[in-house]
Amino acid sequence: MEINISQSDNIISRAILSTRNDSVDEINDLLICRFHGEEKIYYSFDEAVDYINNFYPVEFLNTLSVSGLPPHYLRLKVGCPIILLRNLDPSNGLCNGTRLICKGFQHNVVDVEIAVGQHAGKRVFLPRIPLCPSEDDMFPFKLRRKQFPIRLCFAMTIDKAQGQTIPNVGIHLLESVFSHVQLYGALSRGISRANTKVLVIMINNSMVVKSVL
Repeated sequence: MEINISQSDNIISRAILSTRNDSVDEINDLLICRFHGEEKIYYSFDEAVDYINNFYPVEFLNTLSVSGLPPHYLRLKVGCPIILLRNLDPSNGLCNGTRLICKGFQHNVVDVEIAVGQHAGKRVFLPRIPLCPSEDDMFPFKLRRKQFPIRLCFAMTIDKAQGQTIPNVGIHLLESVFSHVQLYGALSRGISRANTKVLVIMINNSMVVKSVL
């Protein structure tokens, strides 16, 4: 079933949580394809900073998917949910983890609306900015990616959802959680048991499915 952009308010009131970034990316890629509207693709500008031998080609840097960084290949549509990856202006609601709705595109800015919190409904323009991984020793070089500091947010990791209250939650647990605390964090994001659905695989390899959202 395709997702209509007129359902944006409904979409932002729900989210799928998963343990791994690759699972989140897979779900987001699937759902953006089903979302109505013209697609806009923004490509990042990547470089290996201070690496004098220039051993790492740009094509390789573009393939890297790093937690906390936007993707090289950012797919957006008007009305889709996105999440902010940096603290840009906390006093005005632009904090790391803030959920937004994409409202429009320009060449060097993205028009977004803050979807949650006391600043909900405020429209802002997000620019491309240079970003680096939070872990300096992640690679044998320092990656710098210039991109809009956002990701799609039909789905997000359990850790990214900490502190948020989401009316309808789907929990994608095809892989084990890393700890009981993480499982508790996922189960406590929703407002009720009736509005929290879980997809799991049992140890005996029989699948127990409760529809996600």
